[in-house]
Formats: sequence, structure tokens, C-alpha cells
Amino acid sequence: MRKHFVAVATVPTAADLAAIDTEWPLIAAELDVLDAEITMLYAEDHGGPSPLDWRRLRRAEARVTRAAADLIARTDPHRAA
Repeated sequence: MRKHFVAVATVPTAADLAAIDTEWPLIAAELDVLDAEITMLYAEDHGGPSPLDWRRLRRAEARVTRAAADLIARTDPHRAA
């Protein structure tokens, strides 16, 4: 028996877009970590990561930590700043 699926087009609501906007600094920081990790993988083909590559990764990881802490501080009313 064949089932017919109806395509459902969902448009993000204003609340969805606001949530993405609120989380965007954390998303961007996580993308920076991913970019640094990819750079590290490619560096393996050229003698290994340089000290600058390691520094870039550490800084990107620190940005994720700061962005996550800022997000929690802004969204959790029970946490004191």
C-alpha cells in the first residue's frame, strides 16, 4: 500500500527567529571552533599544526565558554550575574 505524504511548509515564527537571534553569539562561536578544528586537520598534511593554529583553537574554545555563560546569564532569571 502506498502512502501519500503531504508537504508541510512551516515558516519560522517570530518567537523562533527571536530564539535564534538570542543564541546567535553561541552559534557563531561554535562555528569558529569548527573552523579552527578543520584548519588543524588540514595542517596535519603540512607538518602539523603551528603554534598559531593551537592558539586559534584555544581562543575559539574560550569564546564558546564565554558565549554560553552570557547566554545562560541572559536567559535564566534565577541566576545572579
